[in-house]
Amino acid sequence: MRRPETVEGADLAPLSTFRLPATADRLIILDQLEQLPQLPRDNDSLLVLGGGSNTVFTADWPGTVLLNRLRGIEAEPADNGAVRVRAAAGENWHQLVRWCLKRELYGIENLILIPGSVGAAPIQNIGAYGGELAAVLESVSAWDRQNGALIEIPAAECGLAYRDSRFKSSERGRFLITAVSLKLQRQFQPALGYQSLVDHLGARAISTPTPRQLAAAVMRLRRHRLPDPARLANAGSFFKNPVLGASTAAAMLAEHPCLPHWRLSDGSVKLAAGWMIDRQGWRGRRVGDAGVYQNHALVLVNHGRASAGQLGELIDRITASVAGEFGVCLEVEPNLIGFE
Repeated sequence: MRRPETVEGADLAPLSTFRLPATADRLIILDQLEQLPQLPRDNDSLLVLGGGSNTVFTADWPGTVLLNRLRGIEAEPADNGAVRVRAAAGENWHQLVRWCLKRELYGIENLILIPGSVGAAPIQNIGAYGGELAAVLESVSAWDRQNGALIEIPAAECGLAYRDSRFKSSERGRFLITAVSLKLQRQFQPALGYQSLVDHLGARAISTPTPRQLAAAVMRLRRHRLPDPARLANAGSFFKNPVLGASTAAAMLAEHPCLPHWRLSDGSVKLAAGWMIDRQGWRGRRVGDAGVYQNHALVLVNHGRASAGQLGELIDRITASVAGEFGVCLEVEPNLIGFE
């Protein structure tokens, strides 16, 4: 059995889409399931990395970084006419969505062009434009590093919540996701619960989009709002939309009636963090080479030579100004390595 490739003193900047300078003592590249028992068992010294779109290194990593490069996609019939799509964790998420569209398998069109790997999708419970992974996730295959075994975890046991899961919070570091199983449909039912998407389609006189029209509309919206990481380093949406209880949200909306918001099934209300940041005048502003994207206040960018200190100061200033005006503590969405 071939051992996984190992690199000593690895440069991490190219492995994160925000591209801050950082190194790791060691880099391991996993590309076969048979290599899993050879991985380090110490949770504190091993950091798993997929596409690097949701990880920002603000310091060197004093241990081992594991690059998950497991590959493979397959489909098989499931119950009630559905189709089960199983994708290895190292596959690119956007390419998986395109793979499914080409084969007329539907349910994840609204999640097209989300950067990152398939393995990161359940960790974040990714979502966009009215779609969310939780709606189609059937199970997650993972290497249980605590017990040294490959297991299957049903979606109901993944602890999925808004941009959260057991893999990110309650049992962070225990599981190395190796594959994801999705239950998709042959019959297309467009998810049109996101108003900006409906408006965008309406401007093109499309009320009942085809799968490809819906996917194309989502891609146009994303490309307008989010910079291409290959051209302008970024980690996508940098702050979570805060979720408040009904009464607290009502008081907030009474004071700020124009604040975009979404009522959730449990009665709580999700507020638009980007709107609050924009109202404080942050769009386009910079601290050194760390800045706020000119087209979307929720996105922080690296203009080329940003430092961890510049990014930290920008985060602190944005969160302080929003807290001072709206009384809301914004939470950072990407995983900040080394950030205090």
